[in-house]
Amino acid sequence: MVKLGCTVDGNLNEAKFSEPLPWIGVYIAVASLACAIAMAADVIHGCRYLKFWFPSKFACINATSLTIIAVAIKLSVDLNTPMPRRVDQLTKLSSGVLICTLMGNSMPSLGAMENREICMNIMALGILVITVIVNICIQLGTGVIYLYWKEHALTMFFMLVLLVILSFSALTVPTTKKYLEFKYKKKFDMAVEESSIETSSPVENKLRQDLMKYWMMAHTCSPQFVMGRSVTCTAAGALCFLSAMTLAEAMLRSYLMPWSFKFCTGESDYKWSALLVLITQTMAIGVGTIAPAIRWFSAINFRCPTIGKKHSEREFKVERYWIQFLVEMKECPFTIRIHNRHCRKLCHDTKEKVLDLCIGMQIGVVLASKVIRFISVYLVSRIILFFRCCKKLMLKSKTIDSGSDSQPSTKPDLSRFVLHLEGETELVELMMKDNCDATDYWIKKGKKKQPKHFIQLLEKSSRGLQGVREFDSDLVSSLDCEEPPNCWSLPVVTLTAIAIAIPNISNCLRKQFIRSVHEGLIYVKHIEENLDAERDMTNIRKTALIVWQGVDLYHKWQDVDLNKLSCQAASAKEILEGLADAAKNMYLEFKTRYMNECQKETPSKWPIEVLAANSMYRISHTVLQYYERSNSKNNDRLYEAVTIMISDIMGACLTNLERIISLKCLTSSVEVREESVRHAVFLLGETETILKLLNQRAIPILGPDEMASIDKWRAFHKLKSDLPFAPSPTESDPIASISPDLHLTID
Repeated sequence: MVKLGCTVDGNLNEAKFSEPLPWIGVYIAVASLACAIAMAADVIHGCRYLKFWFPSKFACINATSLTIIAVAIKLSVDLNTPMPRRVDQLTKLSSGVLICTLMGNSMPSLGAMENREICMNIMALGILVITVIVNICIQLGTGVIYLYWKEHALTMFFMLVLLVILSFSALTVPTTKKYLEFKYKKKFDMAVEESSIETSSPVENKLRQDLMKYWMMAHTCSPQFVMGRSVTCTAAGALCFLSAMTLAEAMLRSYLMPWSFKFCTGESDYKWSALLVLITQTMAIGVGTIAPAIRWFSAINFRCPTIGKKHSEREFKVERYWIQFLVEMKECPFTIRIHNRHCRKLCHDTKEKVLDLCIGMQIGVVLASKVIRFISVYLVSRIILFFRCCKKLMLKSKTIDSGSDSQPSTKPDLSRFVLHLEGETELVELMMKDNCDATDYWIKKGKKKQPKHFIQLLEKSSRGLQGVREFDSDLVSSLDCEEPPNCWSLPVVTLTAIAIAIPNISNCLRKQFIRSVHEGLIYVKHIEENLDAERDMTNIRKTALIVWQGVDLYHKWQDVDLNKLSCQAASAKEILEGLADAAKNMYLEFKTRYMNECQKETPSKWPIEVLAANSMYRISHTVLQYYERSNSKNNDRLYEAVTIMISDIMGACLTNLERIISLKCLTSSVEVREESVRHAVFLLGETETILKLLNQRAIPILGPDEMASIDKWRAFHKLKSDLPFAPSPTESDPIASISPDLHLTID
């Protein structure tokens, strides 16, 4: 009988305690597999986006990854479970190598962290690494680890050196960010000044040239790229590669020369799961070594031609930015309040000595990293130079066979926009060469995602985009003494609901129309969210989003079934009157229910139902007036007029695209600026055709803030229509018969 973990005779039932260990081994294998997937995702991400310095997007140092790592290396810190077999001993070694691989792989992620975040994560990583090293030493002393002690010693050395490299590399992040941010603003001003020069080129070509400069600046000052191209990251890649080779050597020697080892008899409590852990960790180490090894090899490849040249004398110079943060800390006055003068002096002197020691260690780390790079270049340079010569001979022979001379490069010289640190002058040409085509690449990717249906809708827009004024007439009586401000999306959504309800329109045409509006609203929403700085339109935009969800998914405006209304109504007039009455009733119902709240709030803060009802009431009455005053009461003509209104409103909104693209290049923080500029380039590719279409329209000359406001557009059009020599309306157009079409030109 077993009671409370004891047998009948009162002894501990140790066999019972070890039963869950195979499943714990599965748990360790799953954690190791998660690490492998994260590192593989980084490799795929780097190859897909042509970033062969491999940023750490998934395998980074944070609370989640450190927790997973702690689970994955449990076998390294298991002090008393017997591990007699060959697989067990190799698994102990693979757990230590896995830590080295993860540290080398995730080093660029330090650049994307805030200062406090870096400090906390490095401290947590340090505690984990020191714990592993101490536990491995204990197991070497107790005999739990009785093989591969040289490999374990080498792995612990790599582990400790990598921790030191990561820790001292993190100290440079605040300094490099501050310096490159300063240089970015200066270069950005220079780029803006160059772009302000008047040229005859179309706006989309001008934006493309500007974005090439912004991309070069944003990419070369990306904190992860700065960390990824640093000498310490190169050294970390070399150490990570060597740790993987250490495991490979142990495994090959173990399986190819089994006579050189003497394994203990018996079986581990982890049983079959130990082999599963070894397989998953070996796979994780293999995948995780790719990125650090390529970073290391790329540095060697670039440095090979420079060995023996004059500027190689600067190879072992420690640049100022490596120790700038520590020097500033040393110069910072002692601020801890201690009343005793001798204690204050002692603390101050201690701080000075500690920081001097740290500065010395930082210089030592940088010099050691440069020595590792120099030795790597010296050992591998002959092989690389041989392959380069072979490549040049092959290219030369192909040129002779083809009989054509190489064409001069037509790529713009963007070297002045490459942001680099002290000692990276040699990298300028390489960074420009590798990233000069990135803008064209992302523009081509964007062109594949162009909103084709929305472009077809936008082609229907009028020359002066008069629909911005015409969708809401001043002749319509108001439901309230106050009117909420207009946003771009709510009139579009309301007009779309009206267009869907117009009878005798084919389902195919309706579906294509809804898809067109859906594609356009994506850009309208993006513009509204980024340019709503002057006034808060959040509630009105939320109203448009909720109303559109009902129109798009269920063909309903609030509770009104638009398909049912279209089938039951005898004419378009009856539909418009029905929508106006439904909106009025809804408005009065909610205003009565929330009378006190509505009186206290400004119109833009009204409940969503009230805002939606107010918009529908005014717009449906306006369209009804146009319909009644037109010469032909034709549903197709009315549908066409409403779609032109929608096209004009969305087209007017999208005239702000140029400003949005420019804002994305400056307003974002340094950690996400590269991604923001990449999105701006992609957005240009998506909307290049739209910009060409809008360039053909007569866009009014307004200020940036006025262009972002639909009410300012309406005020401009009303002012122009009140001029004494406005052109007379054409009788053939039911919409134009109410308000004249202005033909404006831009000087």
